[in-house]
Amino acid sequence: MGSISLPDMAVGIIHRCPTAYSGAHWKYDKNLCLGRCPPIFRTASKRKKNLFCKPHWLCKSRTSIFSSMDDSSDTFADVVETSGRNELLNIEEDELMTARKALSEAQARQEAIEKERDQLLEELASLEAKQQEYVATILHEKELAIAEVEAAKSLFHQKLQESVEEKFSLESKLVLAKNDAVELAVQVEKLAEIAFQQATSHILEDAQLRVSAAETTAAEAAYQIEKQIRDVTEGSILSIVEQSKYAIERALDVAEKAGEHATKAVSEFTEGMNPLDELASIQSKNIMLQGVVNDLESQLLLTRSDVDRLKLELEKAHAHGNAFELRAKDAEKALLEFQESSKKNTLQNEKEIMSLIEKMKKDSSERKKASSKAFKAELQSIRDAIGAAKEMAHSKDDAYLRRCEALQRSLKASEATTKMWRQRAEMAESILCKERPLGEGDEDSIYVVNGGRIDLLTDDDSQKWKLLSDGPRREIPQWMARKIRTIRPRFPPRKIDVAEALSSKFRSLDLPKPNEVWSIAQEKPKEGDTLIEHVIEKETIEKKRKALEHVLQGKTIQWQKTPEQTNLESGTGTGREIVFQGFNWESWRKQWYLDLAPKAADLSKIGVTSVWFPPPTESVAPQGYMPSDLYNLNSSYGSVEELKHCIEEMHSQGLLALGDVVLNHRCAQKQSPNGIWNIFGGKLAWGPEAIVCDDPNFQGCGNPSSGDIFHAAPNIDHSKDFVRNDIKEWLNWLRNDIGFDGWRLDFVRGFSGTYVKEYIEASAPAFAIGEYWDSLAYENGNLCYNQDAHRQRIVNWINATGGTSSAFDVTTKGILHSALHDQYWRLIDPQGKPTGVLGWWPSRAVTFLENHDTGSTQGHWPFPRDKLTQGYAYILTHPGTPVIFYDHLYDFGLHDILTELIEARRRAGIHCRSAVKIYHANNEGYVAQIGDTLVMKLGHFDWNPSKENHLEGSWQTFVDKGSDYKLWLRQ
Repeated sequence: MGSISLPDMAVGIIHRCPTAYSGAHWKYDKNLCLGRCPPIFRTASKRKKNLFCKPHWLCKSRTSIFSSMDDSSDTFADVVETSGRNELLNIEEDELMTARKALSEAQARQEAIEKERDQLLEELASLEAKQQEYVATILHEKELAIAEVEAAKSLFHQKLQESVEEKFSLESKLVLAKNDAVELAVQVEKLAEIAFQQATSHILEDAQLRVSAAETTAAEAAYQIEKQIRDVTEGSILSIVEQSKYAIERALDVAEKAGEHATKAVSEFTEGMNPLDELASIQSKNIMLQGVVNDLESQLLLTRSDVDRLKLELEKAHAHGNAFELRAKDAEKALLEFQESSKKNTLQNEKEIMSLIEKMKKDSSERKKASSKAFKAELQSIRDAIGAAKEMAHSKDDAYLRRCEALQRSLKASEATTKMWRQRAEMAESILCKERPLGEGDEDSIYVVNGGRIDLLTDDDSQKWKLLSDGPRREIPQWMARKIRTIRPRFPPRKIDVAEALSSKFRSLDLPKPNEVWSIAQEKPKEGDTLIEHVIEKETIEKKRKALEHVLQGKTIQWQKTPEQTNLESGTGTGREIVFQGFNWESWRKQWYLDLAPKAADLSKIGVTSVWFPPPTESVAPQGYMPSDLYNLNSSYGSVEELKHCIEEMHSQGLLALGDVVLNHRCAQKQSPNGIWNIFGGKLAWGPEAIVCDDPNFQGCGNPSSGDIFHAAPNIDHSKDFVRNDIKEWLNWLRNDIGFDGWRLDFVRGFSGTYVKEYIEASAPAFAIGEYWDSLAYENGNLCYNQDAHRQRIVNWINATGGTSSAFDVTTKGILHSALHDQYWRLIDPQGKPTGVLGWWPSRAVTFLENHDTGSTQGHWPFPRDKLTQGYAYILTHPGTPVIFYDHLYDFGLHDILTELIEARRRAGIHCRSAVKIYHANNEGYVAQIGDTLVMKLGHFDWNPSKENHLEGSWQTFVDKGSDYKLWLRQ
């Protein structure tokens, strides 16, 4: 700030404020208002300045020059003495020197303040550099921590891979060695997990502590710097203002004193002089005063120039202050942003590390579970293979022993018969030749057959074998029975009591007993039966192949494989499937997926393995069987998200999800120019070329249909390559993206089974069921006994799929409708096997009583409600794959009954290929042994295992429902 000279007047700087302010250090005047001045910095300073200032520290004001005299020369009309003038000038020079000294001191203090501010800025810069170093250190430590985590992860994977390789290298050893290897791998996983946790826990804690310490230090440093700058700035401004105010007050006092002294001198001077002298002296003094005025004007101009320069410097200082304030705000904002970003990055890194740790824990637990499951599956496969080998060897030895015993019995019987007939021939010859005379009772002697062939032809067992060989026949009319009795030869009454027989006059022929006679129904075929031996050999080879396939598949199970990948084939699933139809005809009226999902735990608990879902696609009909856009899964049953949630719930309980896919027909979205609905929309935008040409309603341009026509919607031409490719892609999308595990194929009569084989091989489902619905044979309104043609058509379709798909056993359902009404003889065919597909190809037969078409609100072919328990007792204890209908389990109150039957099936180990041996099938009831450990009875037939001579073992009652059904398990 430049110097200001004040001759005979006081010059100062004022700030005009809108309001008056009074304080302890302020003097109030109506034309003067002093305010707090901002710090003034040198313009020549080239250092970077960063000052933290608050907005209220600066007060913008207008600056003006004031004086204690007017600009006109009339003010100086008064005359002063020369001595007084010199004294005033000396006083003014002293005041000016004092003002200059004060100004220089203020400038020195300002320079000191600037130096101190520069030091503070340097300290702030050093603190920022340290903070950056801390941040860099923290980031480096985080990178080291991440590197250590990755190293630990790689070490974990390496050790896991080593354990897997070690496991596979030890597979050729004994089972105990395998168990040790698995335990070692589990221990290695646990140690790796513990080491990883120990390695990462202290690193994370150290990093968090360092980050928090750095943030605390930076915040404290910023606060201290800001406080120091604020205190120093306020102090310097207050001191400058106080000094300036003091100097101005002193200048005003001096000016007042000079004015008073000048008036006194003028008054004294005027009293002692005459007018002429006064005039001359006044003129001379006027000339001198004019010079003085000129000098003062020149000094005033210089002062004004200094004031203007000070104004410019003050404006520059304001600009620098504003710039420093903006920089301070930007620095503060940047610091806050950096702190927030560092906090966010730290939290994000911590979350990522924690998620990585959780993921590694989850992967470790999943690998552990998968390894244990794989080991158990492999152990079970080895046990199954050993059991199959033992069973095969035992059955082979048993067959040879039975054949030898049969041959021995046959030889003995033939020798005894030959001997007996030789005796009879000799006796007859002696009688005819009258070699010996007849005794007294000889003329009445009649040879009695006790247990010989005559009994074999007339007892109850012969009727059984006749029923097995010829099948049931109509009841013999009375007139025919009377005629038969008249022509039948008369035999003597049978002697049951041995004493009575010995004392009788009738002579016995001593023929062999029935158990000594070889029976073809009880023994294995002879060596000469080439066709039968070929069938048996084929079954044996197939059984060996399945056992070896199961063993090999168990050996190739990897650690990461899921249970769905261990299924044997799509036509049978695991062989122990129990399917639950999870909907009925009215399910679309509710949020069905949300209603079905909570039932997953209950279904898994009672023993269900697969759940049949309703059609998932958008459909013209709400039930889903008239699909349009195949990729739109927002149907009447719920949204695609709800469907995925429901499938995930099933998977969480270990259940398979079977999707109901309609491949035969599809509803079009647009009309052709002819007004025919044959143009499809959505992702699969097909045209008339995708419709068969023999569909009369939709003007298709494709090839003729390979099956029956479904007239309600356009039938798809599966012979076209683009149609098959699109369907394969869609099925794989349902498998991979949606989560379905298998298929229920709707209306497969509409196209060839060869296309079904292609679709199944492309999508690789865990289980597939085809709906081949065909009418049974009836005669005069009654169900025919022989339904071979019906089940042959279903078997032909299964053959066309190459066995890749099973089919609903409609034949068994139709026969059960009549058989359970005291016609149980319908449940055995002439070959002694179960009727329906169950008797010919049980592994591909899916048995059921009711579905959404036959029951529910449609009721096209409902099963007799009073026979539901007997029907489920039959299909849940016999081979094949049984299906449970939703209404029966949750609406008809059969939950506990079905749970009990499923438990019996599980305990007996019944699967889709279990053997069936039927002991009785007549009007009163049905008795059969399934597998080796279960016997069941239907009807009011009075029977238990102790009454069956050929049923070995000790049996215990498991379920007793009286005349409905009974179940026994082998102890």
